[in-house]
Amino acid sequence: MVTNNKETPLKAIFFDAAGTLFHLPRGVGYHYALVGHEIGLQLNSRQLDRAFTAAWNSIPARPPIDEPRQDDDKDWWRQLVNLVLDETSPTLGELDRDNFFEIAYEHFTEAGVWELYPEVLEVLEKLSPRFQLSVVSNFDGRLRMILEQLGVSKFFKQVFLSSELGADKPDPEIFRRALNVLRLQPNEVLHVGDDPQRDWKAGTAAGLSIFQLDRKKNSLRDLLSIL
Repeated sequence: MVTNNKETPLKAIFFDAAGTLFHLPRGVGYHYALVGHEIGLQLNSRQLDRAFTAAWNSIPARPPIDEPRQDDDKDWWRQLVNLVLDETSPTLGELDRDNFFEIAYEHFTEAGVWELYPEVLEVLEKLSPRFQLSVVSNFDGRLRMILEQLGVSKFFKQVFLSSELGADKPDPEIFRRALNVLRLQPNEVLHVGDDPQRDWKAGTAAGLSIFQLDRKKNSLRDLLSIL
């Protein structure tokens, strides 16, 4: 589904990253358990998945700031991982927690961890000659390495990261700051994302047109047919 606020020629398309362009085929819990095994910890992947989802949903949204967030948001991820470990391994000591976090943080930049959705390459190849493409994501600097490994970084003029812009979805300010960098008006841009709050609601609040990606019902190929 596409919602369009004004009939204006489309100049650019913003894409969310994880859940829109690529995903974890085995889930977060599998990878956390794998990292744990490397350092001698026996962790249950299903418990880790549940704890990660609960932790992700429990961390409150942050207000925008006027500069990049410190340490490329690494401390934010450390806080999240600690919440997961509080739930799944409450007796784990500080040194083991630090070791787990550092290995896990790097693990998610390794080749083969993430996987493109099957239609992504075809869609980007067809859209890039027609529109200016960028990524707008609640990610950190690791995203650029992931996009490079997946072979799609060449399609994007800009990769806008919440850690660098100082604003996070679902605050529409992240989209306003990206628009300002590109010198585009909201009604010249379509945002593509899978999250009802972080992508659809926030993008709409910033004045963008929205393609509501719901992989149970559609795919990015539907975006091609609409455009």
